[in-house]
Amino acid sequence: MTVEQILQKEINKSKRSLDLQTEESTYKRDLQKRIELLSWTLENMKNSDIYICALIETKMNEIINIINPIHRILDWILYQVCINEK
Repeated sequence: MTVEQILQKEINKSKRSLDLQTEESTYKRDLQKRIELLSWTLENMKNSDIYICALIETKMNEIINIINPIHRILDWILYQVCINEK
């Protein structure tokens, strides 16, 4: 099985799972993002001029830069709430 087939299989699997979700939830949003990222990867793999590994790494860093500030806020909240807990 090629990488493209594996990614397409994952997209299809995620779409089936997404179709079963009736309410908005973190899981549903994660599935939507998963489908989006898998599709983005497949689309970019079609362009032979793109070094796909570097592009994926850049995308990962973009996502990490979004997550890190949220993570720091959660760390601060945890610290403030739990500082006196033993």
